[in-house]
Amino acid sequence: MKIIAIRGHHFAFSPTPPIANAINVLRRRQGLLIEVLTDEGITGWGETVASPHAAAGFLRGRLASLLLGQDPRATGRLFDRMTAVLGYDRRGAGMMAISAVDTALHDIAARAIGVPVADLLGGALRPNLLAYASGPFMREGADPYHAMAAETEVLQRRGYRAFKPRIGFTPKADGLAMNALRRQIGPEAGLMVDINQGYTARAAIESARRMAEADLLWIEEPVPPEDLRGYSTVSRAIDVAVAGGESLGSLAAFRECFEAEALSLVQPDVGVCGGFTGMRRVAALADAFEIPSMPHVWGGVVAFYASLQIGAVLTARRGGGPAPYPYIEVDVTPNPMLALLGEIAPEADGTIAVPTGPGLGFELSAERLAPWLTEQWTETLSA
Repeated sequence: MKIIAIRGHHFAFSPTPPIANAINVLRRRQGLLIEVLTDEGITGWGETVASPHAAAGFLRGRLASLLLGQDPRATGRLFDRMTAVLGYDRRGAGMMAISAVDTALHDIAARAIGVPVADLLGGALRPNLLAYASGPFMREGADPYHAMAAETEVLQRRGYRAFKPRIGFTPKADGLAMNALRRQIGPEAGLMVDINQGYTARAAIESARRMAEADLLWIEEPVPPEDLRGYSTVSRAIDVAVAGGESLGSLAAFRECFEAEALSLVQPDVGVCGGFTGMRRVAALADAFEIPSMPHVWGGVVAFYASLQIGAVLTARRGGGPAPYPYIEVDVTPNPMLALLGEIAPEADGTIAVPTGPGLGFELSAERLAPWLTEQWTETLSA
């Protein structure tokens, strides 16, 4: 088997209402789906959303020539070939391109033998994962939390037992909103918050103090990812677990975080840290530090299904919530790329099953992407 073509599908859509967090208002979301085709008719899919156009440029300019004509099942050898040409860009768009490709290669390798990727990675440790709602988000205006109670009630009716709202307006407002939310959802539900890098260490500590009654499982990205000192300061000053890692691309970056005692829970993103190969290395490193790891998920259906597959093989850790870690993050904002194959929603027990079909566990045609496509390209094997 050999790779005969690589196709890029750039997509974009405008969420309604706009999605707000502590540092940004998202009026337009975009990403890149990678389709790797083989001479035996097996196709694999990968995705990255952080820097889609830069990742596409690196893939086309540096990676395509290394991949075309190669056996896609040689995932480890091809990962090494790709990372060898990263040069100085070991944490940015180059690694995002590799992430999408590595995901697609594993999809192909698993499909070739008729098993899910989790089996290819050694076998699933669990048949399902507890789903947590990635939301509600803040709203624009002077009262960014005004819709949070009503939106959470809707999510409860949809079956969610854990929630991760976005905060970071002011520590006082955070405390009032999250303590009220805890009273709304009851003592048994999981509650965590995401500050999206929006605070200084001091403000994050004050916010945590004011949210004490909310009984949080974790506080995510309280400060920018480059601020290791800030992360360590927050981690040492509060009783709540500090989570992060979605913005980190290289294994060295994760090692630095662990050595600095910056994180109590790590959330690598399969579309940023090197696909399945990179994420397994991060998870192994986290295991060495006895740190729970779970996938960060923010994208479309390809990223979500890939995260379910890797989540199935991660080490179980008890973090105090309604179920042992890892959980699976579900984007609950209007996202047509996530709903391509139907609505993603938890079962009656609050979990989502890990697909048992070949590869990532779904069948996707490029034609389904048409309403949201902004650009397409193809790199092919020369005759």
